[in-house]
Amino acid sequence: MTHIEDELTAQPQCWTRAAAEAVRHAGELPTPGERVALVGCGTSWFMAQAAAALREGAGHGETDAFAASEFPHGRRYDRVVALTRSGTTTEVLDLLGRLRGHTRTTAITADPHTPVIQAADHVVVLDHADERSVVQTRFATTAFTLLRAHLGLHTDAVVADARTALAEPLPEGLVDCGQFTFLGDGWTVGLANEAALKMREASLSWTEAYPAMEYRHGPISISTAGTATWMFGDAPDGLARQVRATGALWVPGRLDPLAELVRAQRLAVAVAAARGLDPDRPRHLTRSVILAP
Repeated sequence: MTHIEDELTAQPQCWTRAAAEAVRHAGELPTPGERVALVGCGTSWFMAQAAAALREGAGHGETDAFAASEFPHGRRYDRVVALTRSGTTTEVLDLLGRLRGHTRTTAITADPHTPVIQAADHVVVLDHADERSVVQTRFATTAFTLLRAHLGLHTDAVVADARTALAEPLPEGLVDCGQFTFLGDGWTVGLANEAALKMREASLSWTEAYPAMEYRHGPISISTAGTATWMFGDAPDGLARQVRATGALWVPGRLDPLAELVRAQRLAVAVAAARGLDPDRPRHLTRSVILAP
């Protein structure tokens, strides 16, 4: 078993633990009414997108998400939350350094022995969700679960759906597709972006992601026999029918969207295996991007 297979399989347990610990970390996490920005790089940025939309949609306050390198320093926030598995990513550390002393910061990380511990005002360590694979799975979803539970939006049903996602076979013919598009709506757009990234990283697949209502505004033109379109959450009326009419494989989101991401992680590993690739060591990538001064 590869590291990524072992790690993605452990997600139900990691989520349960993070949800149980959310109350203990309440003082380090955003409070209702705060204006908040969530930041990260790569996977962490996409999970920040999902968490930001979920928080604002739940009425907890205006919440934005940015790649750490694109943070708008002209805007005022009550708190900035940085997601960083390694705690060593250059863009995140640089941003936290610039914010120190005038904007409250919180870092959610997997490693308590990295520079982010000193860089942020508050730190939440999810070391039980740390990973050996370069490709992120359980840390990202566990950090998201912590934030979701903090909002009061996590339930045992989410964990049950994750177990279903791990146990059920993938849709027939999906692994053989040559192109994959992931669609989301609201907070699930970030998850769709992350699913596409997983496919690119682990299996070198041609993947794209869009808000579901945007798919008919051009991207559907690539749909044909041998491609797949996967919906995270409820699909807009008529979209499934339109996609099937192109000859593409339509994959409905039957489970909680976070559990659907687990299914997409499994697909990335399966496609990598079919292509003779090592999903733990994707080409040109490292566990953390550390830039020379």
